[in-house]
Amino acid sequence: MLITVDPSSAQPLADQVADSVRVALADGRAAPGDRLPSARTVAAALDINLHTVLRGYQQLREEGLVELRRGRAAVITGQADGLRLRLAAAAEEFARAARQAGASTEEALAAAREALAR
Repeated sequence: MLITVDPSSAQPLADQVADSVRVALADGRAAPGDRLPSARTVAAALDINLHTVLRGYQQLREEGLVELRRGRAAVITGQADGLRLRLAAAAEEFARAARQAGASTEEALAAAREALAR
C-alpha cells in the first residue's frame, strides 16, 4: 500500500500518513494526476481513525500537493513535481557536501538518516 504508518512511532499518525505520500512522490511511486486511496479505505486498511487520515490529507492539501474535493478522491496536483525536483536538488547538494568532506557512503547515509529522524 502507498500509505503506511508505525503505531509505535512517536510521530503523530496523521503526519505519518502525509509523509508516506511525500515519500511516494519523491521516489516516483506516485505522480501528478494519481488518485490517493479514499480516507475510509486507508483508515480501514491501517486500522486507524478516519479523521486521522483526513488530517494527513489536509496537510498535503495545505502544501499544494493534493487536491481534495468532497465526495471525490484526493488527486495529486502538478505541484508535486516541484517537490520531487527540490528533493533531487537537495540530495545532489548533500552528496557534493559529503564528498567534499571526505565522508564514505555509509557515513553520509547515516548522517542523512539521523537528520531525517529528527
